Amino acid sequence: MATEKQDEELAGVLTAVGPRLRALRQERGTTLAQLSEATGISLSTLSRLESGQRRPTLELLLPLAKAHRVALDELVGAPETGDPRIRPRPLVRHGTTILPLTRHFGGVHAFKQVFPAVEGTAPLPELRVHEGYEWLYVLSGRIRLLLGEHDLVLGPGEVAEFDTRTPHAFFNAGPHAAECLSLFGPQGERIHIRARPTTTSPEGRP
Repeated sequence: MATEKQDEELAGVLTAVGPRLRALRQERGTTLAQLSEATGISLSTLSRLESGQRRPTLELLLPLAKAHRVALDELVGAPETGDPRIRPRPLVRHGTTILPLTRHFGGVHAFKQVFPAVEGTAPLPELRVHEGYEWLYVLSGRIRLLLGEHDLVLGPGEVAEFDTRTPHAFFNAGPHAAECLSLFGPQGERIHIRARPTTTSPEGRP
């Protein structure tokens, strides 16, 4: 029966979640204690999830997807339906839409973030500290970046890069919607520039 087949497929997906969670955490170089602090999930629950002794639920998987900065379907390894280039699955966090542009676990991850229009004066977000390195490029609107003791407002075409071990937060700085591209290296990976334009002197010599 179709229902039995669906149940078997679901059971297979859920069984694979534990090993995927462990592999993802280890690739990121994150300890169970660090993940517990980031998600609010107890150490024992995380350990049982990874070993398959605890059945994964949406309440557990959502904060894990957020902590690892991956789409929920990537976290559980759900089967693809259709062309993912046509139908990407965004995450929504505190009103901000986050669209993953890469579908792998290791290395640098790319995201497009869309910040909704701001009405009135919103409280400043809490500064975050975690392992990694981030590169931020503003596509439209204005993005406010709090970075340690610095308070910057970036406009379209402006770029910022920073070590995420520095206390930081970035959010919409204006009354209109804003968009940015974000490259994040969870283990501190940085962008490698292979070519730079040569500068020329007033006489036209390089």
